Parts: sequence; structure tokens; C-alpha cells
Amino acid sequence: MRLSQDTLALIELALREDLGPGDVSAALLPEGLAGSAVFVAKTELVLAGTAAVVEVYRQLDPEVAVSFDGADEGQRLSAGTRFGLVRGPAASLLSGERLALNLLQRLSAIATHTRRAVDAISGTKARILDTRKTGPGLRQLEKHAVRMGGGMNHRFGLFDGVMLKDNHVAAFGSVTKAIETARAHTHHLLQIECEVDDLRQFDEALAAGAGIILLDNMTEADMSEAVRRRDALRPSTLLEASGNMTLPRLPSVAKSGVDFISMGALTHSITASDISLDWSIG
Repeated sequence: MRLSQDTLALIELALREDLGPGDVSAALLPEGLAGSAVFVAKTELVLAGTAAVVEVYRQLDPEVAVSFDGADEGQRLSAGTRFGLVRGPAASLLSGERLALNLLQRLSAIATHTRRAVDAISGTKARILDTRKTGPGLRQLEKHAVRMGGGMNHRFGLFDGVMLKDNHVAAFGSVTKAIETARAHTHHLLQIECEVDDLRQFDEALAAGAGIILLDNMTEADMSEAVRRRDALRPSTLLEASGNMTLPRLPSVAKSGVDFISMGALTHSITASDISLDWSIG
């Protein structure tokens, strides 16, 4: 994974935030002391974030060597798996430990939760999507983690797809007006998606020619009806379900026939994976 300039700057900022003028605890260690440490999965997880860990130590101290030989991004790891080695000056290893673990634990948690969601709809045509509900500055890393869990990325930002939400529709006065305005001011390669709250709005968006229609907080019965109407009138239109998408609910939503299910919870409500960094000195 090639990290963007924004991600590199984020890691630099995070190191500066943590270290300040210097790590006073690591400074107490004997000069020249070397060490090594191994990452250990304390619970079952899907691995993500190794490139971020490598970059943390690269920026902190080029003498630190980081390897994840035999452990690939997206790989399922069982509890107790030892999957990565860090070795070099002990002071540097200690100074980078917290940030390295913070990123690895968060990103692996996203990949793990995504994999559970993907597994929950196995056998259906629906695909799991993420959202823009990512940690500030973490979007590249978190969307990568979603892919490592088997999910798909929605638009990266406000620049690579038109999404007409309820407030856009309110500002334009109608679903039709919002879609027509978007089409008049964007090129033909830019996808136009419109959010609808009910079947009346859905019919309007379908007639107006939205490329994707987001079914927001609809019941499974209404989703199924929307799929039926789409298939009858404009089968090329893609349907995305969103709103209160929990793991137990995913199978019934997928069986409605929608093409995508987007889940903000993949990135905004995760609990960090339990990963430790076990040390040896010398």
C-alpha cells in the first residue's frame, strides 16, 4: 500500500503530538541498548494497518526494522498468532509503540468488522460499502482496511461522486429538481446518487434517472418493493440500502434484492482489536 501525502503528514503529526520535545521515559534507557518486539493477536482478527506501522517507525528512526513476513493484509489471524517483528534501538521501539498499536488495532478492527458484515450476506448479490464517516485524517487508511475486510469503498470524498442527501433535496425543493440540476452541471462520467426516505421519493428519483438511489432507513418490505419497481421500470439503476444497518439485520436487507448496503458503523463505531507488542531486550 502506497501511503498518500496526507497520511504521511498525519503520522508525522501524531508522532509530534505524542513525543513533544522528547520521550523522557525512553531517555532513561542505557545508550545503545537494542531490543525487539513481536506483535501478537490476542483475539481472532483480520489484519490491516501494517503499512502504517512501517511508516511510524520509518519516520521515528530509520534504524528500526519492521517486518510482517508471512502475515498479509486481509489475512484472518487466530488468537495467539505472532505476526510481526520490530527490532532496533530500544528507545525508538518504545517511543513508537503506542502510535503503532493505535493504528494497527483500529485498522484491524475495521477490517474484522467488515469481514463479519461481508460473511453475513454471503450468497446474496449485495455488497458491503463504507461511508465518509471516518476518523479525521484517517480516510485512506480506514477505507483500505474496509477493502482488506472484503468490503467496497463508497466515494472517497466530496469530489468523486454526486450524493444528493435529504438536505440537498430540501434546498432544491424536490428530488427531480436536485437530480436535473446535478446532471446539468456534471460530466457524464460522474455518477449521480440520490437519497430517498420513502417510496414516493423513490418513484420520483427513478423517473428522474438517478444512477444510484439510496434507500434511507426504509423497512425491508419497502426495500423489496423498491427493487420490484426498479426491475420493472429501470433495471440499470443501482439501489443502496443505508441506515441502522446492524450485523443481525444484514441478511434480511440483502435478501430484499438491493445492490449495496452501506454501513457507517464499519468506521465510526468500532472497538479496537486486542493486539499486544511483546518485548525482549538485547
